[in-house]
Amino acid sequence: MGNLLYTIAVILVIIWALGFFGILGAGIATNGLIHILLVIAVIIVLLRIIQGKKPL
Repeated sequence: MGNLLYTIAVILVIIWALGFFGILGAGIATNGLIHILLVIAVIIVLLRIIQGKKPL
């Protein structure tokens, strides 16, 4: 289960980066959805660190 959450977090960060730089969507001028993805990914990574598990 933990590996699945970390995988989802990595995918969300990649999607966020693609959207932020304009590869997906309008780039920096896009709506807040792309930033919500980043926040979700960061929360998942922080939960994993707090639980004492290695990220990889």
